[in-house]
Amino acid sequence: MASQFKTLRFVSKLLNIIAGIAVTVMMLMTVADVLLRAGGHPIIGTYEIVALLMGVVIGFGIPQVSLDRGHVYVEFLLQKFSERVRNVVNSLTRVLCLILFAFIGVNLFSVGAGFRASGEVSPTIQLPFYPVAYAVAVCCLLECCVFIFDIVRIWRGQYE
Repeated sequence: MASQFKTLRFVSKLLNIIAGIAVTVMMLMTVADVLLRAGGHPIIGTYEIVALLMGVVIGFGIPQVSLDRGHVYVEFLLQKFSERVRNVVNSLTRVLCLILFAFIGVNLFSVGAGFRASGEVSPTIQLPFYPVAYAVAVCCLLECCVFIFDIVRIWRGQYE
C-alpha cells in the first residue's frame, strides 16, 4: 500500500508541475499578446491556447491539491465530535467525492470521444479539443484514487 501511495504522490506531483508550466505559458502568452497587440501584431489563437491550457491547469492540479489538502473546508464543526464520528463524516464525504469525480471522469472520456469522432477543433488555429478532455478525465480518475487512499488512511488512523 505504501508503494502505491508513493506512486500516486509522484504522479500527482508531476501533473502539478505540468499545471504550473501551463500557468506560466498562459501568463507569458497573455503578456506577449497584449504587448504585440499594442504594436499591431497580435498572436493568433492566444484565446484558444489559454482556454485549453486552463483546462490543463485545473485538471492536472486537482490530485495534488487534494493530497496536500489545499482546498478550503470547514474543520471547526468536526472538532466538536468524537474521532469515530469525524472518521465517518470524512469517509462519507470522500465516498461522495469519489462518486462525483468518477462520474465526471467517465463523462469527460465520453465528451473526448465525441470531440475526436466529430473532429471538433478550435476555430482559429485548429487545435483539437479531445486530448485535453481525455487528460482531464484521467486526472479525475486519479483523483478517485486519492479519495480511496484518504479513506484507507482515515480508518487506519493515519489521517491528520
